[in-house]
Amino acid sequence: MDRILVVDDDPGLRELLLSTLRFAGFEVEAVGDVPAALAAIGARVPDAIVLDVMLPGTDGFDLLHLLRARDVGVPVMFLTARDELDDRVRGLRMGGDDYLTKPFDVVEVAARLEALLRRARRVPPSVPEGVLRCGDLEMDEARHVVTRGGRPVELSPTEFRLLRYLLANSGRVVSKAQILDHVWQYDFGGDTGVVERFVSNLRRKIDFGGPSVVRTVRGFGYSLRPVRS
Repeated sequence: MDRILVVDDDPGLRELLLSTLRFAGFEVEAVGDVPAALAAIGARVPDAIVLDVMLPGTDGFDLLHLLRARDVGVPVMFLTARDELDDRVRGLRMGGDDYLTKPFDVVEVAARLEALLRRARRVPPSVPEGVLRCGDLEMDEARHVVTRGGRPVELSPTEFRLLRYLLANSGRVVSKAQILDHVWQYDFGGDTGVVERFVSNLRRKIDFGGPSVVRTVRGFGYSLRPVRS
């Protein structure tokens, strides 16, 4: 049974998510602030986290930053009233795996969690685990290490999966829809903009300000190709 940690300061909402997610087959724990969340994660790391942004004291963004800095790579879904584009982009770029705004349908929350957990466990069968390369860009899957020209690259779990898919298809053109299907496994309501945001962030991290190995194929998608000298 997958274990979900809900972090939200609204007691009514915590109870709603507790009952709904338990009915959906999850084991659920709910807490109201960041210290309680850290204590719960320290006692037992959950399989996924549902996280509000607006929390008393330290907010949800800070909690996510702390978790990723500690290499806690479990899927995190923001569930918040903060619906501005800047907030959504910030949450995803920090290493969040999904961002759902209030009001929401609890059935959708459960479905998105199921998709996040499937994606976290999914390894494309056509690509054996090992070392993937494109020019001087290298991913060691077993060690979960990415380097470019020997320089280490720090990626969030979603960025790592995105780069793995691009490396596995190096030299081919993959569409945004294909990326959504293989990396996210659901379509974000048809919002291919999430792919564009993650690709932009990935380029920033792996290119070190130089020419990008991720080429945009206008009107279709992306292709990973070595940078020519």
